[in-house]
Amino acid sequence: MELGFANFLQQQDLPASALYVVATPIGNLGDITLRALHVLNSVDGIACEDTRHSAALLRTFGIHKKCVALHEHNEITATKKIIVCLKQNQRWAYISDAGTPGISDPGAKLVAEVQRAGLRVLPIPGASALTAIASVGGGALDHLQGRFQFIGFLPHKASDRAAVLSEINLSSQASIFLESPHQIKDSLLALAAILGPERDIIIGRELTKKFEAITYLKAGAVEVWIANAPSLKGEFIILVAGDVTSEPQSPDVAQLNRWIKSLAKYLGSKEIAKVVTAATGIPQKAAYQLALIAKKQ
Repeated sequence: MELGFANFLQQQDLPASALYVVATPIGNLGDITLRALHVLNSVDGIACEDTRHSAALLRTFGIHKKCVALHEHNEITATKKIIVCLKQNQRWAYISDAGTPGISDPGAKLVAEVQRAGLRVLPIPGASALTAIASVGGGALDHLQGRFQFIGFLPHKASDRAAVLSEINLSSQASIFLESPHQIKDSLLALAAILGPERDIIIGRELTKKFEAITYLKAGAVEVWIANAPSLKGEFIILVAGDVTSEPQSPDVAQLNRWIKSLAKYLGSKEIAKVVTAATGIPQKAAYQLALIAKKQ
């Protein structure tokens, strides 16, 4: 006889003195999991990145629990209070505003301190923009059997952002990064300027939401796409195919940047590019972009 959902969830082990890191929807409330609802209904309290935002989510599903704020500005003090509660044999959950805590969201410090206190941390997986865009990566993830690097949000400072984009350009792995509507245009144009025109890019906008859009294009078509895009508002996640011409073991970008900064004291950007290309085999165009960044710093 098959177990019903309720009976199945009742079999879930929910140890006390444990923190439950619970993923919540990134837009579509239908993406909440049965297990997440079960855990949120079972814990003694819920720590939230934003209590006002989370209260609306919890009310939607009829969950009424004590909620406390835990975000980047109070993470240390709030974490201490939660650890005290956990040591009193309580169960607590942590949820961020959307998606999986600790993945470009607060939560990592909380998890580290709870583990350091000798207490359990249990993941309750669910929605994530990272896995969502990777699942539709297709050919862009074929190279190196689906390996990719997750960058998180790009830096705000232009020179730092350019350095990260250069690293993406040199990587043999696919790269995935998040971007805000305020920076998406500048970041995509800067990325397209250093990638080869045939490199695949996937642009995910407002994933799972009403105006969700997933666009597949070549780097050479980015400028035209931006000019004709109906909207650049919302949250973006970008997947860039790896450089199939490079070796699986890409150059150590941090070390490469140190070499280039040293050469910048004595050589011009074009000369630096020639030296770096000869020494490492990376494309001269990419080396030239790194040299330009080093000259500006």
